[in-house]
Amino acid sequence: MTAGLVAHPDGRCRCWWPGADPLYVAYHDTEWGVPERDGRALFEKLILDGFQAGLSWITILRKRDAFRRAFASFQPAAMARFTPAEVETLMGDAGIVRNRAKIEGAVRSAQAWLDMGGAEPFARYLWDRVDGVPRQTLRETRQDIPTSDALSAELSADLRRKGFTFCGPTIVYAFLQATGLVNDHLVGCFRHAECAQLGGSAGAATA
Repeated sequence: MTAGLVAHPDGRCRCWWPGADPLYVAYHDTEWGVPERDGRALFEKLILDGFQAGLSWITILRKRDAFRRAFASFQPAAMARFTPAEVETLMGDAGIVRNRAKIEGAVRSAQAWLDMGGAEPFARYLWDRVDGVPRQTLRETRQDIPTSDALSAELSADLRRKGFTFCGPTIVYAFLQATGLVNDHLVGCFRHAECAQLGGSAGAATA
């Protein structure tokens, strides 16, 4: 078995990281790596990845519904109007990650998103970075997958210039993987080919 691939009871080989957790496996099989082109959904994922910093994604995934309730379904126009009193309310919400810097940063990021013009301009801004087509990688082992790259570093710097927070190169690379701008399923994982078909076949392949 190639390092990083795990054979599951259903006969499919998957990337190692969801383990056997049913929620995590479902996320791996249905969401991670699927090209996301909706600007509001992209914003939600970027904010949640920021909350993940220092934690595991499964922690955030288990709290995602609570986050959605707390953050007005991640509607940036509503989030940008959060008052200091509402921030204090969020600090008391045990369903989410109660980190003041991350909560206040999410509010600032919502304003930055609005300043960019909303959903369509934000989605176009991100997808233009890969010429509109997901990058198809050919990674065979978990050791082949980087934690960041030149694209995530460049995008991180630009997002921060625009006012977004908690969007360092590592966070941004995880975001690119999750939203399908980069197809980083291992080549032996059954989802690699499926996500490649969803994104089109014209993307540049990288080892």
